[in-house]
Amino acid sequence: MEKKTKNWWDKLGEPQYGDEMVIRVERDIVNFDPYFTEGLTGIYGAWLERLVCDDWTMDPAEWNYQLAWHPAKYQKGNLAESLEFPDPATHIVHLRKGIHYPNVPPSNGREFTSEDVMFHYHRIYGLGGGFTKPSPYRDTDIRFKDLISIDAPDKYTVVFKFKTPNPDFIMETLHNVSLAQCLENYDVVRKYGDMSDWHHAVGTGPFILKNFVPGKYASLEKNPEYWGYDERHPQNQIPYIDKLKIVIIPDEMDAVEAMRTGKIDCMNQISYKGARELKKTNPEIVQIRTPGAPALSIQPRNDKPPYNDIRVRQALQLAIDLPTIANTHFEGSVDPEPSNLTASKYMMNWGFAYTDWPQELRDEYAYNPAKAKKLLAEAGYPHGFKTNVVATADADLTLLKIVLAYWAAIGIETEVRVLSVPDWIKYVEIEKKHDQLIYRPYGPFGHTYAPLRAITRFQTGYSANHMMVADPVFDAFYPKAIAAKNETELRQVLRDANERVTRQHYAVSLLLPLQYSLCQPWLKGFHAQVHSIWMGSGGPSMLGFYASRFFVDRKLKQSILGKS
Repeated sequence: MEKKTKNWWDKLGEPQYGDEMVIRVERDIVNFDPYFTEGLTGIYGAWLERLVCDDWTMDPAEWNYQLAWHPAKYQKGNLAESLEFPDPATHIVHLRKGIHYPNVPPSNGREFTSEDVMFHYHRIYGLGGGFTKPSPYRDTDIRFKDLISIDAPDKYTVVFKFKTPNPDFIMETLHNVSLAQCLENYDVVRKYGDMSDWHHAVGTGPFILKNFVPGKYASLEKNPEYWGYDERHPQNQIPYIDKLKIVIIPDEMDAVEAMRTGKIDCMNQISYKGARELKKTNPEIVQIRTPGAPALSIQPRNDKPPYNDIRVRQALQLAIDLPTIANTHFEGSVDPEPSNLTASKYMMNWGFAYTDWPQELRDEYAYNPAKAKKLLAEAGYPHGFKTNVVATADADLTLLKIVLAYWAAIGIETEVRVLSVPDWIKYVEIEKKHDQLIYRPYGPFGHTYAPLRAITRFQTGYSANHMMVADPVFDAFYPKAIAAKNETELRQVLRDANERVTRQHYAVSLLLPLQYSLCQPWLKGFHAQVHSIWMGSGGPSMLGFYASRFFVDRKLKQSILGKS
């Protein structure tokens, strides 16, 4: 008689200590301070921690953490021992006692307390403690405009007061997976001004940064005094692995080759082409298909001519043949449907799925160059016009070239300016010098964000509203969402917000690529927790949490590598 499995994770085998875990990232690591979080690649989550974390005991069959949205019911305390809401606008965080920084300068092993939490939020959002201005990367995050105060009545208690009496809103604001939730070491900031220098990477997390070579790799070792234990095996102190290495490999095929030869343990955001080639030679490597949210798009400034005219924005969309692009450029690997605010197909029907669009709305996204020319003429551009697009070097520039050829066919000539990611962020997000179109892999469409966060994307004044949309109708959705009394009401608000975005053509919708997460069979515990682990905007805030709980089956590893 077959023995019944007690816990779902028993199939992973008994955890083993030792060995190294190697993760590939495609972009260089440009900063080590969560103050500079927006849009920058970082690895802070390896040594800096958050107040809450994912529930490591959650069966992936119920919730696999592959979306950017991590509902509150699937999260638990990390640095926080417990959370409470004495009233809907007040959030109290009770910290764990006995958590210490490593015994190295400048903290010298001191205990983590409520002062660390207050310092972080004061510094990021300019809410006190000598900080009068927020980080320029977060200064217009409208969710935090509702945060009134942060107090610490004792060493282990932090009290957040919000204008908005909505616990769901507060949980999403304070405990989402973004980099802004990694709590920095105030001793370092007070001594050096910030944590930009990797030599000053000191946190409470499971790993310690030992070396960093720009453009090459970052090497980390386990924190031998880390406070955490494995929830699945409570007797086991973590991390299991001795070393964590982040290798920077920009070229996808170079990364695939490193995966093929066992030099990398796992990596994310691999195209179907790379995954397909790897499947031919290494069928044992685990491939997990996930939505490549956000969807691709080209974003015009809605506040400047000619794009302040909806007819021009409609014309841009009508000029593009999305099904043909899906079948040729993407070789049939993506859905040919346009995207809107949320990736409704993957969000369990939270949003406004294409299958629910009325025909007249679908027609506004169907390839129709004749109608596009007619709309341009009606808008005062019978012969088209000249424009420009500011793109990032890591974007799909071949796809951009295809789109611009479609536009040229209706008389729109487009100058392309390609910038490095840091330069693009400075030019667009900080200095706001773009005056026409922008293009990068991370846009406003097809997100798998939590509903409340998704509804902020086109809010007037929101930091990521690079299109400068100022639409009172859309702005009204946010107060409606935070006032929603139940899930049904919130679903309806999100659905209406999606429809508004679709009808107003704030941005030009392209397609939602699918991507693959790859994992060597000897790395146990990985199931593509992409938005918690990977290095990217909003991504690595729980890198240390997961990496400390993964383990390497050394016997299996030796067996597989020995055959290669």
